[in-house]
Amino acid sequence: MHKSIDCGSLRKTHLSQDVILAGWVHRRRDHGNIIFLDLRDRSGLIQVVFDPKSAPQAHNIAESVRNEWVLKIKGVVSNRPEGTINPDMPTGDVEIFANDIEIMSRSKTPPFYINEESDVDESIRLRYRYMDLRRPFMQEILVLRHKVVKFIRDFLDNYDFIEIETPILIKSTPEGARDYIVPSRVHPGMFYALPQSPQQLKQLLMASGFEKYFQIARCFRDEDLRADRQPEHTQLDLEMSFVHRDDVLSLIEELMINLVESIIPDKKINKPFPKITYHESMDRYGTDKPDLRFGLEIIDITKCFITSEFQVFQKVIEDGGVVQGIVVPGQGNMSRKKLDKLVEQARQLGAQGLVWIGLPEELASEDYDLENIRSSISKYITQEELKKVVLATKSSANDLLLIVSGEKKLTQTVLGQLRNSLGLSLELVDQNQLEFAFIIDFPLFEPGDNEGQWTAAHHAFTMPKEGQAAKLETDPGSVIADSYDLVCNGLEIASGSIRVHDRELQERILKVLGYNLEQINERFGQLLESFDYGAPPHGGIAPGIDRLVMVLAGLDSIRDTIAFPKTQSAVDPLFGSPGPVEDIHLDELKIRVLDSE
Repeated sequence: MHKSIDCGSLRKTHLSQDVILAGWVHRRRDHGNIIFLDLRDRSGLIQVVFDPKSAPQAHNIAESVRNEWVLKIKGVVSNRPEGTINPDMPTGDVEIFANDIEIMSRSKTPPFYINEESDVDESIRLRYRYMDLRRPFMQEILVLRHKVVKFIRDFLDNYDFIEIETPILIKSTPEGARDYIVPSRVHPGMFYALPQSPQQLKQLLMASGFEKYFQIARCFRDEDLRADRQPEHTQLDLEMSFVHRDDVLSLIEELMINLVESIIPDKKINKPFPKITYHESMDRYGTDKPDLRFGLEIIDITKCFITSEFQVFQKVIEDGGVVQGIVVPGQGNMSRKKLDKLVEQARQLGAQGLVWIGLPEELASEDYDLENIRSSISKYITQEELKKVVLATKSSANDLLLIVSGEKKLTQTVLGQLRNSLGLSLELVDQNQLEFAFIIDFPLFEPGDNEGQWTAAHHAFTMPKEGQAAKLETDPGSVIADSYDLVCNGLEIASGSIRVHDRELQERILKVLGYNLEQINERFGQLLESFDYGAPPHGGIAPGIDRLVMVLAGLDSIRDTIAFPKTQSAVDPLFGSPGPVEDIHLDELKIRVLDSE
């Protein structure tokens, strides 16, 4: 080894020891004759002192070094002088008196500061990712990711799970997004697909009798990106035989609680995790991935306006729509500028508008005088209607009511988004709190793009809940699936279900999704055939590693949890991918690239 000890490991217990260090120059300070360097390796920083009296040759070399040069330093561990101790550094009690230095590598001036957490444009960070990854902030995140994955492996091994790798080059199977396809040179005109998930493969492992399987799986989806999505991601893929839903949920709850308490004990975590049905979540929070760290729940107030003469509400109710709202405590005097921004946000989300009512700071139980309130519709509602709304929403003095009317799904979506925005802007969110919940009982199907067309809400292999299969052909939209999501702080962390293990039932589900028998056998024949030879009841769940680490670290983007991510436009600035390939390779693959015009 070029070094005898790590920089961040040095303590008072090492006093007077001769050590050899190696690392990067984090910061250089020239105090007259004496030069100070902060030397950095993965473990942390240590201050190194170059004194021209005791080590003139080393001091001469130290005069020339700059930030990010790689050095090898020999020296003695010493106490820092009184008044120079740095309590913010783990090594702040000691320093190294250097007696020798070797320049192992020089560096150009970095494109951004490594030794401070400055705001750097992401395109620059990703272009020079190998430098971005030197920053302590990024190293801490990837160390956290390592600890998370190691904890998962140890936890599941203790529960007798077997880690099994599944193929990356497989056949294209529909999972809800576009596949990345890979041409075959050996079989011209034929293609592999990169797996969106190992869904059929893990079910085949259950049919193979392994009973408890997992892997840290790489998954690929050719879909539009966002802050919590990448074209390739990593998930804990987990499947179990002879289980019911709650067996899977209990295991994953125990895993998450133990993981948080072991790896980031300063975070607060709720337990046990609540179970909320999909429809309840939509009704209360306007989303199937609610942030439970604050209230502002959606309240249906349609009945308050059944006989209203306010034409906007009257027409909505006549057309089968709803009137819903949220109560924002203590914001009755919110500025008109902020209210106008909320109105504009609601319109951008698809609502026709946003009604607001600011209640006065003093509100007696029988005093609902319209002259005492601030409202965008005070001219159009009656005192009796206001009283009904206040009672229905359990509003108090100085509360703000935000009301949206329209088709129910749209209304829920708009209020759900406003709720999340207000939770952050009003600082109602405890950033140190992890609020997990299971969302259960999703619909099995969702309406497709065309009339009478259906798509799978989760995926095509999800088991209907008991008694629901009878409605597959007659009323598919009402069929409830034995599926579940794990959510935390407004993000979906994991998705799973009890799977179909009966061929006839699986074929019926696939037919609802629009596949004919020939397509079913061609695309899913290997899985259906395994059901003919005795498949056990089974189910599983797949937490996303990238997104889980993002939540645990309190980040806004999964790109910071991945060593070499793509941009939001699916580009890798470091390698310049995707990019063209030489014609000779295209010829080997029998592929011709058409002009984009």
